[in-house]
Amino acid sequence: MRQLILGNLNYSSWSIRPLLVARHVGLPVEEVIVPLDFPDTTAKLKEISPTAKVPLLLWDGQTVWESLAITEWIAEWAEPGQVWPEDPAARAIARAAASEMHAGFPALRKDCPMDIRGREATPEMTAALAGDIARVDALWCDLRMRFGEDGPFLFGQWSAADAFYAPVVTRFRTYGLPLSPAAQAYADAVLADAKFLTLEEQATAEPWWIKYGPDGRSSGSLKPEA
Repeated sequence: MRQLILGNLNYSSWSIRPLLVARHVGLPVEEVIVPLDFPDTTAKLKEISPTAKVPLLLWDGQTVWESLAITEWIAEWAEPGQVWPEDPAARAIARAAASEMHAGFPALRKDCPMDIRGREATPEMTAALAGDIARVDALWCDLRMRFGEDGPFLFGQWSAADAFYAPVVTRFRTYGLPLSPAAQAYADAVLADAKFLTLEEQATAEPWWIKYGPDGRSSGSLKPEA
């Protein structure tokens, strides 16, 4: 069995990071979506996942959970330079940048949940949110200036660092968050990437919705499940 278990592409930022990596390197794996926040979601995931969460890679008896771990597994499967930059110094910084996204920016995550197809009002600009936005902008500009001469992405050519920041790019668009011209140019490149455009089309076509309110998250479907 070779499956990549994912949540809704429109909402699950954790899922689309390794998914973009897998698609960019041509990993031959079946993509399986388990819609999130339904009454049976946790039970379904408990049957296959040690954490009952997505994403999850099932590969010939191996079980790999968590987006960064799956990305590193794919990097070992792929040819050198397909997932991370080939240059050792750039590769180390790319991993650091991806790890910062993986563990950081709590205000941006909380105030601006990922919704690829959505367009929402800009939230109240708290000091915490403004700080996260400023750090993202500065990081993108710094990486583009230092490593981006060979292409439009953070390290010139596409890498897993761009996969990890793709959900952030969508948040800036969804909520109309401010970016400097250089950072906006990078965001535009991510949104124009062919693999992202395919994912965006799929996310837009998904029948499920998730809403965020004062009492938490709710979910539903635009049409009955088959």
